[in-house]
Parts: sequence; structure tokens; C-alpha cells
Amino acid sequence: MEKNQTMVTEFILLGFCLGPRIQMVLFGLFTLFYAFTLLGNGLILGLISLDPRLHTPMYFFLSHLAIVDIAYACNTVPQMLVNLLRPDKPISFAGCLTQTFLFLTFALIECLLLVVMSYDRYVAICHPLRYSVIMNWRVCITLMVASWACGSLLALVHVSLILRLPFCGPHEINHFFCEILSILKLACADTRLNQVVIFVACMFILVVPLCLVLVSYSRILLAILRIQSGEGRRKAFSTCSSHLCVVGLFFGSAIVMYMAPKSHHPEEQQKILFLFYSLFNPMLNPLIYSLRNTEVKSALRRAMCKKSHSQLE
Repeated sequence: MEKNQTMVTEFILLGFCLGPRIQMVLFGLFTLFYAFTLLGNGLILGLISLDPRLHTPMYFFLSHLAIVDIAYACNTVPQMLVNLLRPDKPISFAGCLTQTFLFLTFALIECLLLVVMSYDRYVAICHPLRYSVIMNWRVCITLMVASWACGSLLALVHVSLILRLPFCGPHEINHFFCEILSILKLACADTRLNQVVIFVACMFILVVPLCLVLVSYSRILLAILRIQSGEGRRKAFSTCSSHLCVVGLFFGSAIVMYMAPKSHHPEEQQKILFLFYSLFNPMLNPLIYSLRNTEVKSALRRAMCKKSHSQLE
């Protein structure tokens, strides 16, 4: 029995059970989305780093969101693209757990980051005169370090609990990446402890942060309604609505995946939800922020003008 438990040293990711032609179409489509994700988030990072007017706490947090989105895409999409071309290509046990750890880390960091960004907007709109005092750079850096540390440590807990489990076959993961729930289905032992830890983590990392975000934005909405200037209301609504779009996309898909009854979502539907969560969200985030944020659009115009002037010289 011990020999059988150590036999599984690699996994096969089944990916999408579709015909070869459809898989080639998906390969081209997902490659395009992947390029847009890297380009869009890279553009946000470049504008924030190059434009001194964007060196504020809000864009400091936005730059970290872009970094997390790039990391998301780079962690899952290349493996998915390889599987679309070579469905039988295995991934090592260590590589699979590494992918799980990174995915959980970036997911948890983004949860905490969205809460921090909602608090930043709450202070900026509800306490504008004290904003520079409350959200000073020391506080911003502390919040970021805490978010990255908490996300990494909690992901490490999940992976450590997986490492204690024996895997004696089968070695086929019915997913397009090494998602934690799909890996647990292959374990040859009781996984109730893992399931309980995942549920508790969802309560603290999804439900509680979502409640904090909703509380922040309910107060922001009341503060916006009291603004007498129409231009001030429009600018506040524009900034906050873009953030709420990101929050809705992220928390909505995550709660459906990890907290909804699994019987209501067959495995193929869950793959689509994870695809939206791991590929479409990172691609849409920079579009939402850039299209609805006048400061980002102004920074882009200034960068384009500066480039055209330098070419003329």
C-alpha cells in the first residue's frame, strides 16, 4: 500500500473536453486574451511609474492590483495553452502544487487588496481633509506588506495540508490548471480537514472582506449624495463605480465557485467560472480602470504627447 501511495509523481490536466478544431480556436482566442491582459496591466504599471501625478496611494494600490493580475495570468494561462495543443502533456507533482500555491496566494492577496482599496476610497471621499494624514505612505506600505504576507501564509497552509495526503491514483485532474478542489478529489485519504479549512478561509477571505467593502461603499454613497458640486459627484461616482465593477466580478465568481453547492455546478460549468476568474477578470481590470478613470486617460495622453514630441525632435 505504501508503494502505491508514492506512485503518483505527475498529473495530467484534462482541460476542456472538446474537439481538436475547437481547441485550436480556443488556443488563438485565449492567446489573444493573454496578450491583452499583459499589455493592459503592463500599460497601467508603466503609466503609474512614469507619471508623477499618479504617485498617490490610490494608484499605488492599483499598481499592485496590476501586478497580481499579471501574476494570475502568467501562473495559469501558459499551462492552459500548452494543454490545448498537447492534451496529454503531464505536469509534475511539485509543479502542480507550486501552481496551486501561487494561484491561492494571488487570489487571497487580491481579496485583501480590494478591501484596502475600498478603505482608501472611503477615506478620500468621507474624510478628504484628513486623507493625507490617515493614508500616509507608511500606512500604505504596511497594508501592502500585510496583504502579501497574509495571502502567502494562508496559501502555504492549504498546500501543507495537501502535502500530508497520499495520492495513489488516478492521476488525471479534470481541470485546466491545478485547482485545489480538483486535486483533493484525487487524494486516497480523508480530506474533511482540507474542506473545513477551505470553508473557514472563504468565510474570512471572501465573506468578511465583501461585507467590509459593502460597508465602505454604503458610506461613500451617502457622502457622494451630500456633495453639492455636480463635477465632484461625477468624479467620485466614476472612480468608485470602476472599483465596484472589479469587486463584483471578483467576489461574485469566487463565492459561486467555492461556497455555492457543488451539485448545482457541474465540472464543465466550474471550468468556465474559473476561466472567467483567472483570465477574464485580469484582462477586464485595466480596461475598467482606464476607460472609467479620467486621470489614467490623461496620463496616457500626456505620455503619447511626450513620445510624439520626442520623435519630432
